[in-house]
Formats: sequence, structure tokens, C-alpha cells
Amino acid sequence: MKLVTAAQMRELEQAAIAAGSSEPQLMEEAGLAVAQEAWMLLGTLEGRRIVVLAGPGNNGGDGLVAARHLADWGAELAVYLPKGHHHEERFGELNDRQVPLIDGRDDPEHQALDGLLGAADLVIDALLGIGQQRPIDPAEPVGEALTRLAQARNSYQPPKLVAVDLPTGVNADSGAADALVVAPDMTVTFGLPKVGMYQAPASGLLGKVQVIDIGIPKAAQEAVKLELLTTRWVRANLPGRPEDANKGTFGKVLVVGGSRMYTGAVQLAAVAAYRAGAGLVTVATPDAVVDRIAGSLPEATWLPQPASADGRLPGETAKTLRNEWPHFRAAVVGPGLGDSTETRAFTWAALPDLGDVESGAVIDADALNALASMPDGPERTPANAVLTPHPGELARLMGTTVADVQSRRLEVAGEAAAKYGCTVILKGAHSVIASADGRVSLSPFANPLLATAGSGDVLAGIVGGYLAQGADPFTAACLGVYLHGATGEALREELGSAGLLASEIARALPKAVKDIAAP
Repeated sequence: MKLVTAAQMRELEQAAIAAGSSEPQLMEEAGLAVAQEAWMLLGTLEGRRIVVLAGPGNNGGDGLVAARHLADWGAELAVYLPKGHHHEERFGELNDRQVPLIDGRDDPEHQALDGLLGAADLVIDALLGIGQQRPIDPAEPVGEALTRLAQARNSYQPPKLVAVDLPTGVNADSGAADALVVAPDMTVTFGLPKVGMYQAPASGLLGKVQVIDIGIPKAAQEAVKLELLTTRWVRANLPGRPEDANKGTFGKVLVVGGSRMYTGAVQLAAVAAYRAGAGLVTVATPDAVVDRIAGSLPEATWLPQPASADGRLPGETAKTLRNEWPHFRAAVVGPGLGDSTETRAFTWAALPDLGDVESGAVIDADALNALASMPDGPERTPANAVLTPHPGELARLMGTTVADVQSRRLEVAGEAAAKYGCTVILKGAHSVIASADGRVSLSPFANPLLATAGSGDVLAGIVGGYLAQGADPFTAACLGVYLHGATGEALREELGSAGLLASEIARALPKAVKDIAAP
């Protein structure tokens, strides 16, 4: 599913007009859809009292069209206009139907508004939509209306609430939410979903989302690059599993990492690669780590390595592995390496050799921190790499702050993909996957259950597993992110929002894949 910014949505609307539609027609389609969704939310309209909060722009116009239809269908309508009259043609239609139109400028104490909201069965928020950019002043008319709407929603018998295109105060691009946002039961959005709807905190403030086709040309929609990952996309891109396969069919993964302090990370990544469907997983790790975890991972093969004095892989390991990379279809490098001079030396030497891995290499954890320390890191990073930073790691890779990364997640992930010339997964709520060629996908999932130690190691292993099965780096990254998130959603139904062990994600992965792959 495509996602758009506010500016892109305006361009799509202009494309629709150029193709023969008109602004009034687009408004008519939008308003009719809002009215239909409001009817379905209430179940019946007879005797139901509906209040439309209408702003001065197109969002308010959509609300007025919805009011007209709802009045025709038997609801008791009132329209409240915090900033006064606008859309004179729409007013005439409502006057003909004897729909009360209350000018907020004539209600300085807001007694009329409080009375309407207190008696309403449903409120339609058509105040600002996607056009809002600056903070809302609580003392201004729109701010006052939202304050009183919030009070009504917190009352003993709250009205249902439908937002037109976006809840007022939600930024269509960043997902930032004004302090005065009132979360609706349903958001009816037009044309295509907006980018901000799938970024925190907005993603938790939308209620049920309905996307309504208002006649945007298909060719114009296809030109949009940003995709929301969906079950349909995943089902279409899962690697085949032929009946006559052998373990070589599904590829070999080399997991490189581990240290005295972090013995479990390579085990989690290796198990996850197997659970994702890889045919064979080999682990290159210090001898002491092999001794500690080999018994609990009997399916793996091993490349034990001498350890440095502090129990890590020494820089010389890169020379040892130089002839190994071409024998593997995928690699996962970084889990449990630890941050040290030896790790930086190993990563610097190994980076160019990762280009010899057939499908691609996941660069994770402390290998990312080592990469961030290299002045020539972007030049040494192979095009088949998948970088998997969390916001702090991406901030180091890009020489910026975590706050900057989090305020511009899509943009910074794309900038990192271009800078390093590879695929980048920016982890977190609604993970972002960006490729060097400009493609960007967004995860639909935001799940606190997955915020647990080792979750990232599992994700790295899953991506490695799909690389081993022949997926290209961007596709493998998208599959890994979606299936990691979908597994977390399945586990949340069982466990709630806390208490998950990372190993349980890997264990539950095959069932989640099975459910998604089922026709």
C-alpha cells in the first residue's frame, strides 16, 4: 500500500483534476464517504444527534458535505464553525435542510458548543485535516473546540468521534501529535494513507482507519515510492519451498560475532536464521563461546576462532574468514562482538570481503558502531549489505542526534541508504526500510513487547535467513521486518505488552509465516 506526504496528496488531487475531476467532485466523494462511515459506526441514524466541527478549509468542506448527506438520511444535525462562516454554497444546501449552523464567534462562552457536544451521539472532526503544521493555541477557536471535545469524550456518556482525513493536530508527514489532539474511534482518510499515520505517536491516535478512493488516477498513485508493508506483499514475496528441496536449496548463512560478555547474541541470530528457513547455519565465534552454546544449538556447524585477551574476536579473524565468505549465500556480522579496538579492526578489514557473499550480508550491533567510527566507512560498505541500526546507532552512522533521527525517521533512513550505498533498516516503532535506489517501505507494527534484549539479534538472523533463500537485500529486509513484527503481534495476543524473551520470537516465527502464507 502506498503512503504519501501532505504535499504529495495535494499533487495527486491535482492529477485527478487534470484527469477530468474537479475540486467540488473530490469534496463530494470525501464527504459522502465520511457520512457512510458515520452511519455504519452508529448503526442507525433515526433520532441520532450528530455534530460536525467544521474548519475553514477543504477539511471543513468535506465535513459540510457529510452533514448534508446525514441530514438527508434522517439524522439530527448541527454544524459548529469555530472560526465562522465559509463555503457559502455548502451553507445554502444545509440551510435548505434546516440544519443549524452555529458561528463560534457568536458563542464566546462556548455554551452552545458544550450543549451540542454534551447531547451528541457522534461528532465529526472536520477542523484542520492534513493542512495543520504549527502548534494549536488552546486560546484560539480551534483549540477551544478541541478542549471541549476532549471533555465530552471523557464524560459519562461520550459521543463517538470520526476524524476527517486526520485527527486535528496530527502532522500528516511526521506523525507528531499536538497536545490537544482528541483520538477518534475512526479516521476516514482519502486517496492514500498519509505517512504520519504510520509513525508514532500518531499511529496510536487514529482509531480504526478507513482509506477511501476518491478518484486519484492509478498512474499517479504508482509513481509514489513509499510503501506500507502488507500481508499481501509478504505473501507474494516469500521464497518458494519446493517439495524436492534439500538443505542446499535454502542456502547457507555464516553468523559472525559473540564474545565473553555476549554469548547469547550469535545463538539468537543463528536460531532465527534457521527458523526463517535457511538450510544451514555456521557460526564463527571465539572458542569459549562455542564451548558454552554448542550444546544448545546442535543444528549449527562451527568455525571456532581464537579469542583476544578480552574474550572477543581479534582483528586477524578477518584474514581467517577471507576465503570463507564466498561459500555462503548470506552472512550476519556483529551480534555480540562488543565495542573494542579489535572489533573495529575486524570490521574494517572484513567489510570489503562481504561483497563476496552471494546474496548479501547483514551488518548489525557493534559492527555498526565500528562502521560509524570509520572515515571511509561508506566507501568500504558493499552494496549487498543490510545495515540494521536502532536510532542511536543510526545517529552515530550519520553524525547527528537521536532526536534528529526520531523527528525525521523516513528522511534520515533514506539519507543513510544513499550515503552507504546499501539497504538500511531503521528499527523501532514502525521500522523503516530504505534502499540506495530510493525505495522506502514502512512497517505497520509498533509493539512494546518487542522492545526486549536480543530482539534485534533475532531480526538480523531472520533477514539473513531470507537472504540465504535468494531474496535480494531490500526484499529480505522487508520480509524480516514484517515477519518479526507480525510474530510480535501474535505473541502480544498471548502475553500482553511485556515479558517476552527474544528466543520466543524465533520459536514463534514459523507459525506466523504459516498463517501469512495461507491463501
